[in-house]
Amino acid sequence: MDPERKSNRLFAETREHWPMMTFYERFEQVIAIILSFVIAIVVLAALWELVAHVGELLLSGTLDPLNHEGFQKVFGMIMTLLIAMEFKHSIIRVVNRRENIIQVKTVLLIAMLALARKFIIIDVATSDADKLFALAAIVLALGAVYWLVRDSDQRQQLARQQKQE
Repeated sequence: MDPERKSNRLFAETREHWPMMTFYERFEQVIAIILSFVIAIVVLAALWELVAHVGELLLSGTLDPLNHEGFQKVFGMIMTLLIAMEFKHSIIRVVNRRENIIQVKTVLLIAMLALARKFIIIDVATSDADKLFALAAIVLALGAVYWLVRDSDQRQQLARQQKQE
């Protein structure tokens, strides 16, 4: 799909609903669009750095599959990109008028991704047990909150469906 057509599709619903939006809804849309572009630039810059780093490792012959520290760094960079892309995706849903604001579930998922990244890059040999325990407790707490929010959303959606029937 060509970029112009994709751009038209991206903003079609915003343009369609613009006259009916309140001032704050318009403000929210403009901010979401600007954030989307800023995050896209950050993602591209991070991708460039990742490709340059991996290319440097390949050219120098130091990309060793058995080098734990090197893999931690590369996978940490990849996870950072994935987190940024998920964040951008959540903002695009606002721009496409699928959601009014960033959803709590999305923020919780991004936080869990960030913690997963932390577990990937953490050096277990030099980290103390308290830090690892605290990170594990945070993951469990976020998982529990995510489960509660998702369960609540499912119950609300079921109630709406029953009401419509």
